[in-house]
Amino acid sequence: MKILIIRHGESEADLLDVHEGRADFPLTEKGVQQAEKMAQYVHKHFPELEEVYASPLKRAAKTAEILSETVNIPLTFKDDLMEMDNRKLKGLSREEARRRFPEPKNRALHEPIPGGESLIEFRARAEKVFSEIMKDAREKDRSFISIVSHGGTISQIFHRLFNLPYRKYGFYTGDTGMHLIEVSKHVIVRFMNKTEHLHW
Repeated sequence: MKILIIRHGESEADLLDVHEGRADFPLTEKGVQQAEKMAQYVHKHFPELEEVYASPLKRAAKTAEILSETVNIPLTFKDDLMEMDNRKLKGLSREEARRRFPEPKNRALHEPIPGGESLIEFRARAEKVFSEIMKDAREKDRSFISIVSHGGTISQIFHRLFNLPYRKYGFYTGDTGMHLIEVSKHVIVRFMNKTEHLHW
């Protein structure tokens, strides 16, 4: 199965420089334009795409809706594709967050962000939703799907795919950056963080 994994476009939180996570900021006008360029690129280069699975948070949902409408394929929302639950930090400026909730020097993997989830819980959630999506896609006889989500969630999906240890590697994804992988007996990476559509 081919999977096109896409991060959402620029959100208002990016301009405000606040902790986003579960804070539900919409796309900026630039973010909408980024999503439209991405969708046009996908429509031209990957017309065989069959379904989109997406986080319901506004920035990812709008990005996915633009893709779904452009390529004319179904869109399914999955709550577990949301970004890490940063609960008390969401929407706070980075300065205020440091003052009110100072980061411990060595937060244990099982220790959550204040009121939110731990890294272990986040990874488990990403593994669970990826497994659910794969099962659903196979039952629908899909051979090419897309997942539209968030930078942190995408990183956790890659950690699951490559059986990587916690905190060992980071996978950067730019605004509407795309990763194409194939999953069968092996995991094959076709490309990572493709953003050439933004320069059209």
